[in-house]
Amino acid sequence: MTLPQDRNGRKSGRPDKGAGPTAGRILDVAQDMVQQRGYHDFSFRDIADVLGIKSASIHYHFASKTDLGRALVERYRRAFLEELAAVEARHATAPRRLKSFVALFRRTLSDDRLCLCAMLGAERGGLPQEVNAEVQGFFADSATWLVAVLKQGRAAGEIDFLGTPQAMADHILGLMEGAMVLARSLDDLSRFDRATAALLRILQPVSPPPRSRS
Repeated sequence: MTLPQDRNGRKSGRPDKGAGPTAGRILDVAQDMVQQRGYHDFSFRDIADVLGIKSASIHYHFASKTDLGRALVERYRRAFLEELAAVEARHATAPRRLKSFVALFRRTLSDDRLCLCAMLGAERGGLPQEVNAEVQGFFADSATWLVAVLKQGRAAGEIDFLGTPQAMADHILGLMEGAMVLARSLDDLSRFDRATAALLRILQPVSPPPRSRS
């Protein structure tokens, strides 16, 4: 997901309470670097060079890269929950909520980025425990939201699917992340569109067969 931006082009997700605008700018640059290059392919000096500040200024806000990574994913996770709450406020039905869920991931991909937590999840073995915990929380939050939408939609007859809502939620998350990687690897956004369109079609309830006239 790409965080929404304010009128000045700053990402609207907030760092920890009490952090100033410099901390937010540091997180913005770090997020761009992780989403395009991964966690291990940048340093505090790289961020400092982009912002035109000294590395010591970054250490003032984030004592270590672990602190920066944890704060980064925490902000991303919080912003995504805000996006999902906005989707619920705008749309009352499960099909429209799921379509909007897909659109959040597509927006990130259209900016030539992958989901921050998918990038970090692929590097799990080399990440600090604190960062991994926040990544796990992001996927748990997403799955919980999807399960609720799927249950509601199935109960209302708006969607249908085989298996449990949890299994379908895991399927949706896996498809989102995988389709993003495929589309970006092939430089072909239509790959993501086709994969997600097929998913939304699969979830449509099957109309009962017409009754035969006796």
